Order: sequence, then structure tokens, then C-alpha cells
Amino acid sequence: MIRNYRNPASDMAYLEMLQCPQRIPFTFTYDGKEYIGFGEDFTLTDKASERKGDTETAVLTFDFKSTLTFKVTLKHYYTHGVTEWVARIRNTSGTKCGIIEKLGTKMVFTTDSPILKGILGDHVNYYRPYSTDLKSENVSFDCNTGRATHEFFPYFNLEHEKGGTMLALGWSGTWKASFTYEDGKVIYEGCSPRNLKTYLNPNEEIRTALYSIADYTVRNEDYATNYWRSHYITNILPPFDGNGTPMKPFSTCCLAFDTGYPNSDGSISERYSTWKPSLEKMMAEDIKVDFRWVDAGWYVAPDKTSPIPFQKGHDWRDTLGTWEFDYEKWPDDTFRESVEFARDNGMRTLLWFATEKVCMPEELEKNYGYRKEWAFAPTNLNDNTFTSNLGDPECYRWTEDRIISVLEKTKVDMLREDNGSRCEYWTTGDNLQGENRDGYTEITCLDGHYRLWDKAIEATKSTGGCAFVDSCCGGGGRNDLESMHVGVPLLRSDHDRTSTGIRLSQTSSFNKWIPFCGACTREKLGELSGKGNSDMYIWRASYLPSLNVDTQLVYDPTQNFDILRAGIKEWKEINGYLLKEFYTLTPWHHENDLEGFTAYTYFDAEAENGILFVFRQEECEDSDIALDFAFSEGKELVLCDKDTTEEYETENGRITLTLPEKRCAKLYFYNLK
Repeated sequence: MIRNYRNPASDMAYLEMLQCPQRIPFTFTYDGKEYIGFGEDFTLTDKASERKGDTETAVLTFDFKSTLTFKVTLKHYYTHGVTEWVARIRNTSGTKCGIIEKLGTKMVFTTDSPILKGILGDHVNYYRPYSTDLKSENVSFDCNTGRATHEFFPYFNLEHEKGGTMLALGWSGTWKASFTYEDGKVIYEGCSPRNLKTYLNPNEEIRTALYSIADYTVRNEDYATNYWRSHYITNILPPFDGNGTPMKPFSTCCLAFDTGYPNSDGSISERYSTWKPSLEKMMAEDIKVDFRWVDAGWYVAPDKTSPIPFQKGHDWRDTLGTWEFDYEKWPDDTFRESVEFARDNGMRTLLWFATEKVCMPEELEKNYGYRKEWAFAPTNLNDNTFTSNLGDPECYRWTEDRIISVLEKTKVDMLREDNGSRCEYWTTGDNLQGENRDGYTEITCLDGHYRLWDKAIEATKSTGGCAFVDSCCGGGGRNDLESMHVGVPLLRSDHDRTSTGIRLSQTSSFNKWIPFCGACTREKLGELSGKGNSDMYIWRASYLPSLNVDTQLVYDPTQNFDILRAGIKEWKEINGYLLKEFYTLTPWHHENDLEGFTAYTYFDAEAENGILFVFRQEECEDSDIALDFAFSEGKELVLCDKDTTEEYETENGRITLTLPEKRCAKLYFYNLK
């Protein structure tokens, strides 16, 4: 039952783009005139391509009006017929160029039956799915916060004719996208930044977002979902390490609440004397995880004082920017010693940064060589954080030197990124430059940020660590395509730390688009709470490729180590399925709708077996659930209940299962007969 996702028609479309650059779906406006593709106004000056395995990269360079040079990089994945492209634009003349606007993509699809499907972003919408008949209603998205996936989600499934096209826009800032139907055609337009209107001085450079075009050949949502997941796992998901080891599920644990000291969301309480008892207890109880998670608060404040939990203006979020270990919490080489101890005992370490943020810029200038003019001030008077201008070469070098130095000296395995920038800071940077610079600061800052991630990965790889970063950004804010090529969301949402209802809701939607992600293993009243419930119902709802074990090992006298052992053991038994085909067998439900069932399955098409999760939620009055395994293609399933070892068999691919109690989670292993 192995799926063949190769698409010769898409391969041909890519080759036609190389032969006729007019067909590259690029658009921009220059001095008020719109240009689509690289046509007669562009002169091709260089062309090169390289193929490695099933992936080909081509770079085309164009001259435009003896003023601008466009370097377009196309990457084609023959495994799935997917093409990605990004363009860089540099002013190679000796004078200021004209005004550049609406930098992005434009595509036209001929169809009489267009349906647009996808999900919305985190926070306000909690990854809620949508499905819109474009003949009845046009659709547009305007992401204006600067956190690319918090409210909207720049991945789209456009169904048309006998198949469809998966479209993605990869940019960590602001963006727009629209789908308009007219006279048998759908026009898709995407751009970033959303408000770009800028000139370029000599030698200045900007870039487009990363755009992806993925045509599939069967008009079926399950087929489209698994076509995209297969492409993602094969071609987007970064390798685990510098040896190219394929990414596999892993577990993490943050010890922030296991110190006996006051703690305010993060590891501000963790220090040289607290980590070892926690790790030793973990090993003694046979619940060792893959990664020890060190969160915010490990650094000294810019005024060289040690941050104090819960004190306004002096907590972890108000003292960013030095990226130097707090000498009271981590004297001498004690942090590196903790990293080495973890490695010696089969565990890695990840470390929290907010690479774009600083606080107290005057103190940073006085004590650490920062320059206060690099910092864009917040517009909110209650916000003590500033955004660094990573588009400024000197600011970028200062930031890179400090962060990379920490990674190399401590041999930390993974950088955890958080607390990303917001649009208003970039607008401040634009305004400082005068008129017609809208969007310029956003592009240059984010381009610097992407470059910083690349450097961080080089640093962690060089000491035997990871070839990727954690892409958090305020929880769920930086899950765009460009970021996913080098990052994974250890927490797909901060809200995943609360109820099981929201966890199940998000698995039913988000996992169709981003297969490698995580939640935590406790149910808590608040995202930042140190206390919460944990039982097998919650654990089974938390089984994702990134298993984030939320627990206290030393300072919780009520800790149930049997549940911890059972959960980790069971996750290890099933995690090999979590990057296989994925099918939801019940309708999506809102996070507060607890009156029904949630059921989904991971299926290994090559081995013809899989796992099935069935959850009877807290307020569900029915005890029976009817399931249809349409993907089995006429073969029957033999299911085995993990808890009772009882076996059940489908009839015509269908079965009715009984869960006698509310708030019940069942796990079944199955084989095709």
C-alpha cells in the first residue's frame, strides 16, 4: 500500500520555469507598474543548477533596468513534484532605486469547483480548520502582528478539478494572502511584508518569502493531507544532527519547577545546586528523557544584577540581552558541568534564548558593548523589552558573537528560540529612516534572524549537538515554512499546556500540516502553572513526536512515578508510528466542546499496521463510537486493545467500539488482514 507521490506533470512545470522564467509565479510593483514573472524587462545574466538525489536547486540571476539584480533560487523535490522558490533583490547601481511594492507571488488556477481548505493560527483561533467554496466567497488573510502563525496560518489546500495544490508562504513576519474566484479561475496572491513600500540605496538588498507549490493528483482530503505530510517529513523536516541522522521522536523535561525556589514561568529558579538531584532522581526512577530543557532566566541582567522572580522590571522577561550566565545561579563553569553530566548519562540539553530581544539598552551599552541606537523601543509603556536591529551589520555581529559563544563554550545541544519580535518595532525602525521605507526593517531584521539560526545550528553541530532549533516564538508564532526547514515546534502552542480538550482539538488539525510537534503531559488551569493533573487519559492525548514531560521529580511529595514510567514507556512503544500517515476518524471539535469522541490513527502503509487512539471526552454521554477506516482500501483490520489485549475485527472497513466510562482513552494496535 505504499503511496507513489511522484508527479511528472509538476516536474515538467518546474523545467518549464527554468526554460521560460516568465512562468515563475513572482510578482512585484516597481514605480507603480506591476511585473509578473521574469519577462522581457529582465535580462538573464547567469544560470546554474545542481541535483543531489531527488532534489534539484537552480539559481537564476537577472538584471532589471541596469539598477536591480534579482537572484532567484528554485528548489524542486522530484519525490513529490514540489517546487519552492525565493528571490533576493539588490540595488547594484550607484543611485537610489525606485519604489518597490507588493513583493510576492501570483498564480492562476483554472477550475469550476474550487474549495479552499486549511487551518487558522494559534492564540485567537487555536488552529481551527476552515473549508470555503470560492465560487460563493472570496478569502483573504492579513497577518499584521509580526508573528507569522499566531492568528492565521500560511499553508493552504486549494482543491480544484481532480486534484489540488498545497500552497505555503514561508516568512516569520507580516504577510498577506488572498484567493479570488472569477470566470472559472482562482487567482492566488501572496506577499510579505504586508505593507512593503521602499526604495533601496546602493548595495542594499531585500528578499521575498519562501513560496511552495505542491500539486497533488487525487481530490481527497486524506490523500492531500498525507501527500503533504510525506513531503514534509522527506524534504522539509531537518536532520537530527550534523551526520544527517533522520529526525526521530524525542522526549524533553524542564526542571524549572523542581528546585524549591520561587519560579516565574521558565527556569529563573534553576541553578548550579538544583539540577543534579532532579536528574539523579529521574535516572533512579527509570524515567530518563532525551533532552533536559533549560528555559528562561539563566542570564545576568544588563546592569549585572541577578534577576529576581516576580519583581516588576527585574524578572526574566525584563532582563534580556546579555546572554551571559548569571554568576549567582551559575558560577564559573557549573552550567557546562551540568551539560556534560547530562551527556555522560545519555541526555542532551536545550537552552532558551530570545535572540531578537534586549532590555535596558543603556546598561547593555555601558557594561557589554551594545549600542543603544540598535534597540527599537516598544510602543507599549508597560513593555520593558526592546527589539534589536539584526539588519544592522554591527548589531548582528554583536548578537551573533554573544550567542554563539555560549553555545560553543557550554556544548549545548539545541537552541530554543522564543519571544519573537512584533510589527510595531519594525515600524519604528522604518520611521527612523524617513518616507518610503515601509517594510524594509522587517525584511532586513528577519533575514538577519534566519542567518543567526543558521550560525547557531553550525555551532551546536560542531560540538556533536543538533542540526535544528526549537522554533517557539511565544508558543506557535513561528511555524512558517522557512522556519520549519531548520526548526521544530517543541510546543505547537502554549495553550497545549492547559486542557486535554484543546490538545485533542489541535492534534486533529495542526498535525495534518506540521507532523513533528509537541505538547506537554499535564493538564493545568494556566499555561504557566507549576501544578497540574497527569493520568493516562492526558498522557495518551499528549503522544506526539516531541513528548514534553511536565513534572516535578524532587519537590512534589504526591508525585506518581508509576504514571510517569507507564507514560514514557508506552510513548516509546508507539512513537515509531507518529511520523506515518495520519487520519482523523471523527469531526474536528472546538477546544471547549467535550461532548463527543475524538479518534485518530497513524498508519504505516509499508508495514500495513498502525495505532488507533479513541477518546471519550469528559461530557460525552454516548458510550459507543462507529469508525470507518476508508484508507484500508477494502482490507479488514484486526485491532488489539492495548489495555485488555482483547481483539476486534472490522467488517467492510467499519467497526463500533465501546468505551464504558466518560474521560476514557483507548489505544489499539492493528494490522491489515
